[in-house]
Amino acid sequence: MNRREFLTTTGLIGGAAALGMSAPTELFAQTTPKRGGTLIWGHSETPQTLDPHTAGAAASGRVLQNIHCSLITIDKGFNLIPSLAEKFESSPDLLTYTFHLRPGVKFHDGKTMTSADVRYSFDRVRDPKTGAVNFEVFGDVDAIETPDATTVIVKMKRVNAPFLSRIAENGAGAIIPTGSGDTQANNPNGAGPFKFVRREFGHEIELARHEAYWEGPAYLDRVIEREVVEPTVRLTGLQTGELHVINDIPPDRVSETAKNPKLQTLGWFPLNFDFLNMNHAFEPFKDPRVRLAIDLMIDKEQLLQGALWKQGALTGSPSFPTSASYDTTLKARTQDLDKAQALLAAAGYGPGKLNLVFKVTTNYPYHVESAQIMAEWFRAAGVNMKIEQLTWADWLSQCWSNRDFQITMMNFFTLWEPDFLYYSLWNSKGAFNYRNVNDEVIDRLTQQAREVVDPVARAGLYKQVQERIFDQTHDVILWFRNGTMGAQKNVGGLDTVVHPNGSNLNFHKAWLNV
Repeated sequence: MNRREFLTTTGLIGGAAALGMSAPTELFAQTTPKRGGTLIWGHSETPQTLDPHTAGAAASGRVLQNIHCSLITIDKGFNLIPSLAEKFESSPDLLTYTFHLRPGVKFHDGKTMTSADVRYSFDRVRDPKTGAVNFEVFGDVDAIETPDATTVIVKMKRVNAPFLSRIAENGAGAIIPTGSGDTQANNPNGAGPFKFVRREFGHEIELARHEAYWEGPAYLDRVIEREVVEPTVRLTGLQTGELHVINDIPPDRVSETAKNPKLQTLGWFPLNFDFLNMNHAFEPFKDPRVRLAIDLMIDKEQLLQGALWKQGALTGSPSFPTSASYDTTLKARTQDLDKAQALLAAAGYGPGKLNLVFKVTTNYPYHVESAQIMAEWFRAAGVNMKIEQLTWADWLSQCWSNRDFQITMMNFFTLWEPDFLYYSLWNSKGAFNYRNVNDEVIDRLTQQAREVVDPVARAGLYKQVQERIFDQTHDVILWFRNGTMGAQKNVGGLDTVVHPNGSNLNFHKAWLNV
């Protein structure tokens, strides 16, 4: 069966070209911001916890980016710039970091931020009892000193070159008021442009403008995040005017939406990468021959067209495409069912002997479509595969938290920072290593990269990590996915909403022509 016949029989023929980078249509027709109004955002996912330190999913991060700030952040070129700290410096040996706090910063509860709040926030992340996702960021911290109300000094046990970059993301770096940790999950309190008002779990979250925001109050009175996971329903809500803005335009409707004169569209590349995950604690996947066989069963180009409507680009590396650490020599393996069967047979799994359960979340509908397409190839290679569709909460519970799965598929966001990417996902102690990868070579390389200051040398180490992941088929890297947003014509400042990390959204400078 050729590609066109396959896609036709699966009902997935068609698609739109990759967006690359594009500005909102008719963006410059709206040059004068207006104050007031409530913007309704159709969110493609359902946030879970709203605690910035324990939230691991991008869905929560997009909301929390509007509520919280870190001491430092990044600009569009991924340069570190001040945020809650008006300036910062490091000692020549990189063992001491000093942060000078911006005076008069107000939390949403009216309290003025001091160095005590910073120390409390950092200590909370590094405390194992908190269950912070990014706890390992502070693993090399020896002491946190607060000589006065506006100065924070972090002393390190040893060099940790990516430390500043890691606290530039809210996951590790969000500053919260002293003593507020226990209430953050359900009533977040931060220093960002919007303050939390209420939540109807699984339906919507309401945010209101923080008038005392240090960077100046937002134009919008309120933002209502409305969770609309089903892609077609989300787009329909935009088309009918029920929603002002949506993220994740359905991949098969991107071209159509971009041509709609009543709407604006915004595109960027990449939003994230997607990868196929094999649980290394599952006996068959302890054998690298079986993992390689799985990789060889997949026609990545055909899968990109069939499930994602070619709204992305294939890659053999998960590094940010413009990063110095991106290994351009790695290419996605081509499909070879005969070799896959031979590898399985050599590993003791002849035709019909390998039975797999593929757990996939409905939170990403294109993951469900991907699993359905891959099931046909797996069967052609003599592998029996059952698909279980899980809600997002169930996937997080079963696959991420309990690691109760055999094979699954997921995406990873904010891939600009290589330590966050490679240490978190592939180091045996990494917070996102839910696949039970335990590779001494990767552990050594990712730790070594933390201790190397020279950026060229660090990039070289990360390339070695990528090659090891690829050679051992620890996961199957599939593609980079495009990011898209659609908006009503009366939404201004759409080009300011997407965070440089490509995932988080911030409505501080957006407005409505009301």
